[in-house]
Amino acid sequence: MEEKKLWGGRFSTATDHVLEKLNRSIDLDRRLYKEDVECSKAYAESLHMISMLSSDEYTKIVEGLDKVKEEWDTNSFIIKDSDEDIHTANERRLKEIIGEPATKLHTGRSRNDQVITDMKQWMKSSVEELCSNLENLIKTMVTRANIEIDVKMPGYTHLQRAQPVRWSHYLLSYAWTFKNDHDSLTNLMVKLDVVPLGSGALAGNPFPIDRLAIARRLGSQTVTKNSMQAVGDRDFVAEFLFCASMIGIHLSRLAEDLILYSTKEFGFVSIAESHSTGSSLMPQKRNPDSLELIRGIGGSIMGQCCGFLAVLKGTPSTYNKDLQCDKEAVFSSFDKLMRIVELCEGTVRTLTLNPDRCEVALSSDMLATDVAYYLVRKGVPFRDAHGLAGKVVAAAEQKSVDIDHLELKDLKLISPHFDADVKKIWDYDNSVEQYQAIGGTSKKSVLEQIHELKAWLGEHKISVTK
Repeated sequence: MEEKKLWGGRFSTATDHVLEKLNRSIDLDRRLYKEDVECSKAYAESLHMISMLSSDEYTKIVEGLDKVKEEWDTNSFIIKDSDEDIHTANERRLKEIIGEPATKLHTGRSRNDQVITDMKQWMKSSVEELCSNLENLIKTMVTRANIEIDVKMPGYTHLQRAQPVRWSHYLLSYAWTFKNDHDSLTNLMVKLDVVPLGSGALAGNPFPIDRLAIARRLGSQTVTKNSMQAVGDRDFVAEFLFCASMIGIHLSRLAEDLILYSTKEFGFVSIAESHSTGSSLMPQKRNPDSLELIRGIGGSIMGQCCGFLAVLKGTPSTYNKDLQCDKEAVFSSFDKLMRIVELCEGTVRTLTLNPDRCEVALSSDMLATDVAYYLVRKGVPFRDAHGLAGKVVAAAEQKSVDIDHLELKDLKLISPHFDADVKKIWDYDNSVEQYQAIGGTSKKSVLEQIHELKAWLGEHKISVTK
């Protein structure tokens, strides 16, 4: 015999078996069990405060909910066919444990405000975990940048050699990017901290519960101000999925760089065996599978974001069952992101930098901009200096030599401003050291970046020892 559903009072026929399967979300939202129990305990307290529950009933409900949580914790909770979702499962089991008082817990409450509160509570702790993983990745990058600060390499635009930079400056470019991602997640926490519980199905709660007290019990200070907006709001889900997509994109771009840099053609880095795999056919191969998986999974996370935005676009106001799709998108994106952030940290931490290959890749044509800066320092307007530097490059190409092999007389034919001191340009150390302004690739600027990131990590109780 089919067990009675919480909403089945006005129905006289059984639910279609296909709808039954699609409607059932317990396999996904069971991971909200702790949050559902804690939110139910907070709500029970609010009912007790307005005498909707006696002290005895309140005590039984709290003790029963603790028992429900213990069963989930120990994997002894038995899911039944009638358990559509985590809310019905927990309420059904609570009634089995304590009897009639369990039927009062849902007074004035709806699964509409339950589920969004559970999701926000789950996401608060999950975002904290994700932020912690990002902090570890940033720490690894800062540590390597500090140790390998003097290694120079080509910087690229359009994937063409552009200007000499420090390897440390390159690494920190991603450290700052991931810090920005961390900041975005921190900003999202403000919205996650607004509690919807007490909004009912859409019209609000007809009983004088203290919603602010519920919020404080759940570790927050404020509540939603409009019940219709509250139960239909999934903007925080969309924002999380966007943040997750951006982190995935940033990880993918880093992975793409390192895959290129680890090829024989570049040879700037070697990926550790622990983060590589081999070929089933070609014995000599060592493939950067860790980075390729990061790159691929980053794309799938972006797909979850696009898919859920399409769901939101098609829903009218307040709660609609379409919104049940948020859980699959959030849980899947979070799980994937946690794995690839951790995998990226391990890959970056264990890779070997090949300084000789980095510096051998530097070429004098990358100093063409420095030629223009040389002329600017001689009083030539930059736009004119840029044109003259271009003529220097053209002259070197006509003579089939590198620009640093042009003779002074050749340079003077291009501009009388060239003098014997031009030879100072052909020094990669001098080149990187001229970028002293904040954000530049000089040693001073890079050390300032490291100091600032170390201080930021220290605020999050992450110590960088080297």
